[in-house]
Amino acid sequence: MANIKVPYLDLKAQYQSIKPEIEAVLARVLESGQFVLGPEVVVFEQDFAAYCGTTECIALNSGTSALHLALLAAGVGPGDEVITVPFTFVASVAAVLYTGARPVLVDIDPRSFTMDPAAVEAAITPRTKAILPVHLYGQPADMDPIIDVARRHRLVVIEDAAQAHGAKYKGRAVGSIGDLACFSFYPGKNLGAYGEGGAVTTNNVEYARTIRMLRDWGQDRKYHHTLRGYNYRMEAFQGAILGVKLRHLDRWTECRRAIVQQYNSQLADCDVRIPAEMPWAHHVYHVYTIRADDRDALQAALTAEGIQSGIHYPVPVHLQPAYSDLGYGAGAFPQSEKAAREVLSLPLYPELSSKSVTEVVNAVKKAIGNRQAVVSR
Repeated sequence: MANIKVPYLDLKAQYQSIKPEIEAVLARVLESGQFVLGPEVVVFEQDFAAYCGTTECIALNSGTSALHLALLAAGVGPGDEVITVPFTFVASVAAVLYTGARPVLVDIDPRSFTMDPAAVEAAITPRTKAILPVHLYGQPADMDPIIDVARRHRLVVIEDAAQAHGAKYKGRAVGSIGDLACFSFYPGKNLGAYGEGGAVTTNNVEYARTIRMLRDWGQDRKYHHTLRGYNYRMEAFQGAILGVKLRHLDRWTECRRAIVQQYNSQLADCDVRIPAEMPWAHHVYHVYTIRADDRDALQAALTAEGIQSGIHYPVPVHLQPAYSDLGYGAGAFPQSEKAAREVLSLPLYPELSSKSVTEVVNAVKKAIGNRQAVVSR
């Protein structure tokens, strides 16, 4: 985009607001000479576990690794099935395949964009081992009915909380509701590293012990390999940075929610559908996603006005060529497919100004108005 008036995301603005704190911890890591795991990572693990209301947090090198190791710790492997959704980032499904298990997909609730609890029980077979709901866009899935089904069928529940740092379900912190939960700290996340990062939270000591071994080549002590593990360790720089940013997360979340209120108010009379915060949810708005009948035309019009936007996600996983062997065709999950055609994410980050919000809204209204004028001719 040649002349960007409003960027979709501005990570530089966030860095400038905490630059002295970041520089201090980076210097501390350099002086320590410990660059992989180490005390900075341990302190972050303790702080993030407390933030999520769990006893255990295991820091990893990515959110994908978190999903992979959580599934392995839960005993998921070849011949098993894991129930999840097609309207998500591809890692939710890919991690299941990494274990040798088969992803079984169910559709979403169109209001929340998260797993439809009513669809879960019919998807359970004797091979089902776990349910993997995704807290998409920063909104928790409706966990109580999902957990109820899981308990009746003795299934493990693994939260994909990659976009939901600080979100709450009926007052309970995301990350503490299922048996395990997986977070991503990719730079654009609400709590983002300056590179890749991830974590698993749990209250199960045995799951935590297994994941700690698996992330570090399966070692229970140096050069003693109890399990066939992986190199999924978090770097000390990322642990130190995340430790700083965690202290600001709640304030940033409130900034996001205030910006969302501005969007909601200003878009109330516009012919787009604004996101709904479900009654059970404290939504942290990793993205602010509207729905429009002619999404692609709207995005093109915003681009022409210098407004960046995103699509999360344009193709459901079951229609991706790489996952065609899952056996689902077009029409299998109508709500996911409809959402993929309609969703558009508008600029949202804590430092976004009210003036910029109004610029975005005016551009949306102009584009929708022009489209309606063309249609009415």
